[in-house]
Amino acid sequence: MEEVAGWDPMAVPPRVVILVQTDKYMITMKGYGVQKQARLNRLKNEIIEYVASQPQCSAADIVDHLSNERKMRNHGLTTRKVGFFIPRYLSELVGFTLDHSTGKRLYHLAA
Repeated sequence: MEEVAGWDPMAVPPRVVILVQTDKYMITMKGYGVQKQARLNRLKNEIIEYVASQPQCSAADIVDHLSNERKMRNHGLTTRKVGFFIPRYLSELVGFTLDHSTGKRLYHLAA
């Protein structure tokens, strides 16, 4: 393997620096984004597992399962946000049909 001058293979890779400027303050956030990605992946997996075990469930059922049964109190999803989250992140895995009497989305695994 060829060595590059001035490069230490044991060194920690550089962090991503994000600058957010508000009216009065400039906030510098440093990080790799690994924990955020891990939380997103856990949330996706929990939703997929629940929809697989409970077909034809509503968004309220999903939020209830995450908050009360799985004790994921800080997931940040409301019933309305589930309607945006599933098509954005899980559109290939989770599908929905509309309930004719209530107009709500009923989620199921995509075929």
